[in-house]
Order: sequence, then C-alpha cells, then structure tokens
Amino acid sequence: MAYSRDTALSQPEATEIAAEMPGLSPALTFLFAFACGAMVGNIYYAQALIGLISTDLDMHGGMAGFIVTVTQLGYGAGLLFLVSLADLVENRRLVLLTLAGTALGLAGAALSGSAMTFLLSSFAMGFFACGAQVLVPFASHLVPAASRGRTIGNVMAGLLTGIMLARPLANLVASEFGWRAIFWISAAAMLAVLVLLRVALPQRQPHGSMRYGAILKSMWHLLVTTPALQRRAFYQGIIFASFNLFWTGIPLLLTDIFGYSQRQIALFALAGAAGALAAPVAGRLADRGYTRQGTATAMITLTIWFLIAGWAGTAISIAALVLAAIFIDSAVQTNQILSQRIIFSLDDQARGRLNAIYMTIVFLLGSAGSALAAATYYYGGWWVTSLAGAMMGVAVLLAFTTEPRPKT
Repeated sequence: MAYSRDTALSQPEATEIAAEMPGLSPALTFLFAFACGAMVGNIYYAQALIGLISTDLDMHGGMAGFIVTVTQLGYGAGLLFLVSLADLVENRRLVLLTLAGTALGLAGAALSGSAMTFLLSSFAMGFFACGAQVLVPFASHLVPAASRGRTIGNVMAGLLTGIMLARPLANLVASEFGWRAIFWISAAAMLAVLVLLRVALPQRQPHGSMRYGAILKSMWHLLVTTPALQRRAFYQGIIFASFNLFWTGIPLLLTDIFGYSQRQIALFALAGAAGALAAPVAGRLADRGYTRQGTATAMITLTIWFLIAGWAGTAISIAALVLAAIFIDSAVQTNQILSQRIIFSLDDQARGRLNAIYMTIVFLLGSAGSALAAATYYYGGWWVTSLAGAMMGVAVLLAFTTEPRPKT
C-alpha cells in the first residue's frame, strides 16, 4: 500500500502502513535532520551578535539583553502552543506553516531599523522555529517501533549540529558581510527547506477528536499522570542547563585566559560540534534495550568531563577543553535521544503534546544554565562554573538511582 502525500488515511490504514514501513529513506532522514538543525539554529544566531546588533539599532546596555531573551520566550511559547497542535492539525501543513513563519521572522529581523521591530521579529522567529519539535515526533510516526530510536537519533543529530554551528556561523558571516546577512541567508534556507519538504513529506492527519482548548487542558493531565514524562523532562532539563552553562562560560574563559578572538572562539565551537555524532549511537542503544545503561553512562560522563574541563582551564590545556566540549555535548545528546525514545513510546496519539510538555520543561530548566554561568564565572572563575556543571551531573545521577527498574 502506498503512503500518499495527498490523501489522509484512516486509523487502520495508518497502523498497517506504520507496520509495513522499514523506516525513512536516507535522503528523507537527512532532510528531516537538516530542517531541524536549520530551524533551531535560528534562536542562537543573535546570541553571538548581541554587540553588533545593539550598537547598530541604538539599544542601551539593559535593553540589549532582550535580544536573546525575546527569541527564547518566543520559542517557549511556540513549544507550548504550536507543538501541541501536532495532535490536531495535519502535520505536513503545520511544518510548512512554521517554516514560512520562521522565514518571515528572519526577514523582519534583517530589515529592522529599530530595536522594537527587531525584538518583535525575534519573537516571531523563535515562536515558529519550534517547528523543529513538530518534525521530530513526525519522523517517529513514519517508522516502526523497532527502529524508532535510530531515527530519532539521526534527526536529533541534525538538530544538535544546528545548535552548535549557529554561533560560529553567525560570527563568521557577520565578520565578512555584517550582522544582517545571517538572517537573510537563513530566511532563504527556510524557504528552500519548505519547498523540499512540501514535495517529500507524506501527509499525516491525527485521528483524535479533541478541540484545541481541550488539547491544551489535557497537557496538564498528561504531565501529572505520567511519571516517565516527569522524570525524563527533569533529567534532560538539568542536563541541558549544564550544556548552556558550559557554552555560556567557555567564551569568557577563552577570551580572558586564552586570549582568543571571536573567530578562534567560533572555531572552538565548531570542534565541539563533533558531539552530535553521539546521537545515532544513542538511538541504536535505545532500540536494543540499553536505555538505563545509556542514561547512567551519559550522566557519569557529564560529571567527569566537567571536572576535567575545570582542570583544563587552570592548566591552560586547549586540547583537554576541546575533548571536554565533545564529551559533554555527547552526554547531553545521548540522554536527549534516550529520553525522547521513551516519551514517543508512551502514547502514539499524544506524541505532539508529550513532546510539547517535555521540551517546554527542558527549555525552562535549561535556560537557567546561562544565568548560572555568568554568576559563577564572575564570582568564582572557571573552576566554580565547572563545579556547578559537575554538581548538576551528580544531581540527576542521584535522582536516576531512585527510578524504579522496569518489571521483567
């Protein structure tokens, strides 16, 4: 039976097709991964260009901080109000609408002549960029359960790569063409991805009968009645906070102690992007039943390499710092894949809402990492920042030890 792009399927037909499908083709998997990375990267471009943007748009020091905050608020709102629509609205149409909205937000940012216009465009950009979190569960719907972890790992590798490449790419483009260029380039990329996905994506019409208001209300019920969702969101939220702590603090260390320029810091971030290679491996571990072992390994790895990073900062060892960046990113990504593999297996008809709840909690907890990095570095230096990251690893590891083992 063909999986038509133009015809909505009944529930039995969809179930039959899901059972028959061996998985996404390599080309479509790559397209999913690229689209996720390109979309989520948009919320990090301005983070690397605060100085240039605030100067050009005459933002005073206090207001400049909103350049990043407003984009993140938009993303958080999108996670809550847009991603949940994946359980109600035909998924391909929803993805294409988010891509179009992201492109408009990016164009608005590039054309901005005032601080207010830029901030409004940034909110829209962040709000629609959450379409990446519609694509991840969409991909999981298109493959059988036996290969779901591998698929999520491959797609999430693209998403993490987008996060890691966003800052260095923004710096490199801005150094050659000015800060507006990266927003124009990304807007063009969003439109190109939109065209490709319109051709390549099949339709997926959710079969629930709930209205949008009921969808939003049901999210609280899902949260309070699903212990696996609560635990996995907490684990990844704290681990993501450590990720933000590291990548907010490391430029300060590289500038103050190593004397690095912005271009050198960008190259360091490029090296750290190798941590995305852990995602497909994590997916395969999950498919083979090694979720608990993989989770514990990720938490222990995070803790150890934060301690090594603290030593490397005082020993002036750039090689050790690069390795720390790679292993910390690998640990963060591994736990993310293992967690989403669990989340997407809880309820096929509520994957959009489950992912919305999960990612909203992860994003809110994770956002504290950047603020903690600035405070710890200012008051105690790099060692204190690194110890804070290691303590986060210990905290989630201790919480994980209280998790009941599955019955056999």
